[in-house]
Amino acid sequence: MVYKPGWFEATSFEIEPPMKEKGCFGILQRVFPVGAEGLREVPPGCFECSFRIACLRAALLTPEGVQMRFEVVDRAASKGMMGRLEQWSKKKELSRLLREERKKSK
Repeated sequence: MVYKPGWFEATSFEIEPPMKEKGCFGILQRVFPVGAEGLREVPPGCFECSFRIACLRAALLTPEGVQMRFEVVDRAASKGMMGRLEQWSKKKELSRLLREERKKSK
């Protein structure tokens, strides 16, 4: 498995063959659903899975995961010029990632 540091900034992933066979692997709504309080949470069954970290990272690389990350960046408070530049930079990186995913799916 190849992974660039930082779970939020993940941009590159190769999935090992045994993990691809799991039916729930990398599906954002199954491995990181919105809970009753409106916050995303990991279901209890996922804690027992040995692939949970790779699975969550793969889910964040899907178009739905990138969209969720856009929402997180939008909600974050940006104070001052540096905060706005940092927020803009993160959005730009997420846009590139989403564009690459769309090219792959075509």
